[in-house]
Amino acid sequence: MRVLTVNGGSSSLKLAVVEDGAVLAAESAGAAPDRLPAGWLEGALSRLPAVEAVGHRIVHGGERFHSATLLDGEVIAALEELAPLAPLHQRPALAAVAAVSARLGSVPAVACFDTAFFADLPPEAATYAVPARWRQQFGVRRYGFHGLSHAWIARRLGEAVTARPLRLVSCHLGAGASLAAIRDGRPLDTTMGFTPAEGLVMATRPGLVDPGALVYLLRNGVGADELDEGIERAGGLAALAGTPDLAAVLAAAAGGDRPPGSPSRSTCTGWRRSPPPWPPPSAASTCSPSPPGWASTPRRCAPAWRSGARSSGSSSTRRRTPPSPAAAPSARRRAPCGSRSSPPASTSRSPPR
Repeated sequence: MRVLTVNGGSSSLKLAVVEDGAVLAAESAGAAPDRLPAGWLEGALSRLPAVEAVGHRIVHGGERFHSATLLDGEVIAALEELAPLAPLHQRPALAAVAAVSARLGSVPAVACFDTAFFADLPPEAATYAVPARWRQQFGVRRYGFHGLSHAWIARRLGEAVTARPLRLVSCHLGAGASLAAIRDGRPLDTTMGFTPAEGLVMATRPGLVDPGALVYLLRNGVGADELDEGIERAGGLAALAGTPDLAAVLAAAAGGDRPPGSPSRSTCTGWRRSPPPWPPPSAASTCSPSPPGWASTPRRCAPAWRSGARSSGSSSTRRRTPPSPAAAPSARRRAPCGSRSSPPASTSRSPPR
């Protein structure tokens, strides 16, 4: 069957015609579906070959949609109700559904959901520790996103790697970014949550933010609309570097240009809310390796020691140096992430069964 895939993201639209796993033709635009130049979509569709079905990527399926679903008026109305939970994605994707349907007429269209892969997250990962009424009445839980991408990564690695259990951390890195912990093709945890705004720092989304800070802002003159703008469109790289374009940020950094107040280098980030449910045995990392004799733990990424002056609570300062390897077992510390040494017996954990 020849299928047109429509992948509407927060900053792009990608079209591809696929048959038996092979891409026959493709078109792409560097703008969200609702911000395309006039006539671009119609022109792109006219250049693509005829198809027998259309598959649309829809970011949020909520608690109802856990698998591919034929799109009709009732389903589209239900997806519209979820738009506040994914404001950068849901309505633009539904706009693409309408535009493609207007062009292709009676060709059946199916929605494929980013949240579907995470529908069966373990309760300890999916459940927020908030009042039960919030969870029951408003459906507040960890949905997870980029599931189509993470599922594809898990499937392809499952075909290529024979080791079992296959434990991996998959990374979806774009204008939106997320990580997922996966064991034998099933997700154990992920960085995005109730909306696609949680987790890693992204192009215009700040990622993990203390919810108490948001309550504080609401009580001190920052309105809900301004808060929404800061979380969805004015945060992330745009807030730190003045632009959401990572290529421009890297080019400026290479030239020594850094906006005042921005961090001098990226920090080691990960599951800061809690450790992953298992320590990956050989995960790649951009962090520095541990000093000799230091043990790693599956806790959050944090420097075990910092050289240089450090305040001791008074006007005096002292230089801290790492303990010798002989003293390491008795030292109480957290090693930098990325170390591949084995954790001490008191912190080791078996993978989930």
